[in-house]
Amino acid sequence: MSTNSLCQTLTVGLRSLIKNHKDQIKHVKQLHKWTSSTSPKLKTFRQAQEIHVQLCSPDQLQPKPEVSQLKFGTVFTDHMLQIEFNEQVGGWQAPSISPLKYLTLHPAAKVLHYAVELFEGMKAYRGVDGHIRMFRPDLNMDRMNRSALRAGLPQFDPEEMIQCLNRLIQIDQEWVPHTTAASLYIRPTLIGTDPTLGVAVSSTALLYVILCPVGSYFGTQVTKPVSLLADPKYVRAWKGGCGDRKMGSNYGPTIAIQSEAIERGFNQLLWLYGEDHQVTEAGTMNIFFVIINDLGEMEMITPQLDGLILPGITRMSILELSEQWNDYKVTERKITMPEIMQLSREKRILECFGSGTACIISPIGNIHYEGNDILIPTLEQPNPICLRLLNKLSDIHYGRIEPPWARKIEFVFLQFLLNVMDDSDIRLTLFSSPRDVFIDFKFHQYSNIF
Repeated sequence: MSTNSLCQTLTVGLRSLIKNHKDQIKHVKQLHKWTSSTSPKLKTFRQAQEIHVQLCSPDQLQPKPEVSQLKFGTVFTDHMLQIEFNEQVGGWQAPSISPLKYLTLHPAAKVLHYAVELFEGMKAYRGVDGHIRMFRPDLNMDRMNRSALRAGLPQFDPEEMIQCLNRLIQIDQEWVPHTTAASLYIRPTLIGTDPTLGVAVSSTALLYVILCPVGSYFGTQVTKPVSLLADPKYVRAWKGGCGDRKMGSNYGPTIAIQSEAIERGFNQLLWLYGEDHQVTEAGTMNIFFVIINDLGEMEMITPQLDGLILPGITRMSILELSEQWNDYKVTERKITMPEIMQLSREKRILECFGSGTACIISPIGNIHYEGNDILIPTLEQPNPICLRLLNKLSDIHYGRIEPPWARKIEFVFLQFLLNVMDDSDIRLTLFSSPRDVFIDFKFHQYSNIF
């Protein structure tokens, strides 16, 4: 079939699809109101609707690993997204997707000297119905823009960025594991690339995204609680700093201390702050305690957002689900290690767990503090709250239930087809991936158009 004939055939099929999915098309149109509704403070990508796509050649495609062999952040998909920013030529340039490759940077690039960079962590899941979903990507993009503001890096339009992510995941969709035991980790990163040594705002930047399939973050089953070392001589963040922004400068200084904790037999650090040793984060996780309070009520406590901790997307979701359930009191407040020790002595700590995009929810069974092991019976509770939350979030991630938090990747591929209709390489573009690339869009119902 010639390219023109294929385009005509696809057009007929798409018209049929449009007729049967008016609500979906209405949503697509709403997504394309970017330029008219974008805040003047957020710069849009040049030609955002015309992402340049360079696909891997067949010999560049990598074999997919077994899920059981996945180690967090070590295996990457075939393609990556890049968007350059250059203040002198109008800001953000056109997005491009290409085979995964090394970056080329000038040795004076600001990111290499002053840690002018930030990143995000998010996930896409293949649901039990075959659909691929991203979990609350709008919140990740908003947080990324807040980090960019703090780092003196350019902000961007969140919806445009989400659509670029959609396109990238569509292309590498076969890397989204076909199991509810794994997911696709998404790592958007923004770096200052200005090749000057002055400590100043970078006039050039690079926004890029890489993807990797992941299994369990800690390499263990959820039935094995993690242990924490709480050492007050180490501080992760401080008042007036950037502990609430997802910047690499928050993580690099923790690596050696984390290694020390592992050498001493613990999984993670419990970061403390201040003379009263208030709890902030558990490794890279937000932390929660379930206790019996002074009134005899069951209460879930997590440190408040006061600039010391990252405002986690999973953290927010846990709080919102808990408020909906209304089965226990929910409190955001300061909690200190002396209070935790007192609660432990009185046997009033029922559960402790961490949360984050990488681990989702991780039960905590032991906190080592000033020579004492505080043992917490997290998984010994009948129907633990942490497992209830984990199961609920898993149901959302994998499409067993459908709240507004999960965004299906389906409208974007319809727009992708419309965009490539005039591409001379349309046959390669459409058929270089396995046939079930179309499952998200019910194209199997229109198999006659092919």
